[in-house]
Amino acid sequence: MLPFVRQGLTSRRVQIPVALLAGAGQAASLADTAGQSHGVIQILCMAILCLLLLVEQDHIDLQGQGSRPWRRAASQGLRVGWWFAWGWLCATFWWLYISMHVYGGMPGALAAAAVAALAGALALYYGAACAAWLVLMRGATGSARMGRGSFLFAALWTLAELMRGQWFTGFPWGAVGYAHVDSALQGYAPWVGVYGIGALAAGGAMALATLVFQRLPWRKGIGAGFIGLLVLSAPWAWSHFRGDWTQSAGQATVRLLQGNIAQDEKFIPGRGLDEALIWYGQRLQDNLASLVIAPETAIPLLPSSLPPGYWAQLTKHYAEHPDQLALVGMPMGSFQTGYSNALVSLGGAPMNAYRYDKHHLVPFGEFIPPLFRWFIDLMHIPLGNFQRGALRQPAVAWQNQRLAPNICYEDLFGEELAASFVPVDSPRYTAASDEAPTALVNVSNIAWFGDTIAIDQHLNISRMRAIELQRPMLRATNTGATAIIDHQGRVQAQLARHTRGELNGQFDGRTGLTPYAWWAGHWGLKPLWALCLCLCAWAWRAQASKQRGTAPVAP
Repeated sequence: MLPFVRQGLTSRRVQIPVALLAGAGQAASLADTAGQSHGVIQILCMAILCLLLLVEQDHIDLQGQGSRPWRRAASQGLRVGWWFAWGWLCATFWWLYISMHVYGGMPGALAAAAVAALAGALALYYGAACAAWLVLMRGATGSARMGRGSFLFAALWTLAELMRGQWFTGFPWGAVGYAHVDSALQGYAPWVGVYGIGALAAGGAMALATLVFQRLPWRKGIGAGFIGLLVLSAPWAWSHFRGDWTQSAGQATVRLLQGNIAQDEKFIPGRGLDEALIWYGQRLQDNLASLVIAPETAIPLLPSSLPPGYWAQLTKHYAEHPDQLALVGMPMGSFQTGYSNALVSLGGAPMNAYRYDKHHLVPFGEFIPPLFRWFIDLMHIPLGNFQRGALRQPAVAWQNQRLAPNICYEDLFGEELAASFVPVDSPRYTAASDEAPTALVNVSNIAWFGDTIAIDQHLNISRMRAIELQRPMLRATNTGATAIIDHQGRVQAQLARHTRGELNGQFDGRTGLTPYAWWAGHWGLKPLWALCLCLCAWAWRAQASKQRGTAPVAP
């Protein structure tokens, strides 16, 4: 790297805006206005963060160790990593402001502060990861910085992603792996899932930054490029010679409903509430398709609050048409005994009525965290304290297909979806469970976020789940993106956003098991946690050995 550039990047007045801009660029890589992700942009933006860390490492080593060498390294890493992650997360889910201010009625300044505070709190994970990297890489040069540094950064970044995705109910929206749903790295999704892809991207970004920083000889650069090419081509070569992990279970037809009910009127009698009841009621009664799916809370009332005879009319229609099945989003239960965010069936005789209760609830919107009642009172959220459904719930069987529902942002948690793919009592690699779904169904209402990039981000999240598990994903939403996604993550058909209509199409159900579905179904994300912690322990041992002046023994 040019000396004057290296010197400039040691200044806080330069570091902070560079880190913020790089973080915002990483957010943009997740989805553009056309829904396209950009994996190359993500790696380049993260490589800028890695360059900042390398500059700091070099600067600290040149200044001398001092009495507590880790303290400066930790503080510098925390600052650089935090600013990068804060810019990235703010630019990723800024649209939460709309849900809180426009639809929740929260004052604008307080809503903006809440988004910034959430991003700031989550950014601490990544700041801590960068701090640990600088502490464990003090004094490393040459091949140690390239090899150990890349593996360590990949492990630490992935640990930060896992913490954000699982601790305190988890909020993994915008994980860097989603930027690669259209890149060459997407071929790794059936093997290692979105977090594994994120680890590969992080390790690649650090390797790229080190190449630039150290100005390696051209022969070593060619060698590194060849290794990178092998990594990128490996999943393509495997799929080319082996084929898909799954097999066709046959085709089926589906009709997806998109009511486009305004969120600020959805629960107001005489306006959006009546509009939803009338439009969805008519579509369900006039239905001729064998399978029709209505979005989350398409019917926005508890059964006891519905107009007299409303549910009985729908039930009568599907009793008279046993060749039809409807899956409808609506709250189930009562105010007295508790209620759930549910997807219920109509018809499909002779099977019993089906009901799926949402398992992974959204804090504030669907349950109230301790000590946050005051925050909920500032917003106007009806039905805001749901009961939680079980993790493993059976799929609904219909015409040789097994449909596994998930509601709203539940499709962010691939490890939870994978739990229904494997037999509970069989840890060895076997075929998928006899009850494993052949297709996934997502019903959502993200009208809370207006006409924003949240729609495109959520579509790419569903696409990643389809690739990981090699199952089609049927998305029925209130305002978009209502779409049919095949088992390779390709959008086969999609309704225009913020319009009212029906999407008719076909999907190809799948049987079989991907490696990711097997290990995540049995053990969740524990294998990733273990691998990353082992890499961190190896790096710590290498650093400790270096401080003692002895060579570490490779694990």
